[in-house]
Amino acid sequence: MKKKQKQKRKTNRAYTLEYKVAAVERMLGGENIKALSRILGVARSQLYRWLDRYREQGVERLRGPGRPPSEAAVRIIETPAETAARRIAELERKVGQQTLEVDFLRRAFKRVKESRQPKTRPGERASTGRSGQ
Repeated sequence: MKKKQKQKRKTNRAYTLEYKVAAVERMLGGENIKALSRILGVARSQLYRWLDRYREQGVERLRGPGRPPSEAAVRIIETPAETAARRIAELERKVGQQTLEVDFLRRAFKRVKESRQPKTRPGERASTGRSGQ
């Protein structure tokens, strides 16, 4: 009796963008593609197609046809240089805000100091300019 060979059905399985990106990153990281194919359950040829598309146009090329780009997809694949540039911009904004606050406080303290009247006798408290104190 001959054993019947199982026929593999081709299914149109939909993979998320995050899944594809993670697979491509692992391939770019030097992981064995044959092993990766078995682990992920994705044909090697499909993995190579994703890799080629990613190299052509980046993350946007991994999206399926007709699907609009999402902001989350763009943020997922941020290169270390882009991450550093974004962080630098955040820190520069923060430094700018703090500089404005420091300048404001310096001017305020200077006005308070200038508005105080000097002591007239030794041991006497300097006046703040208010009457009755």
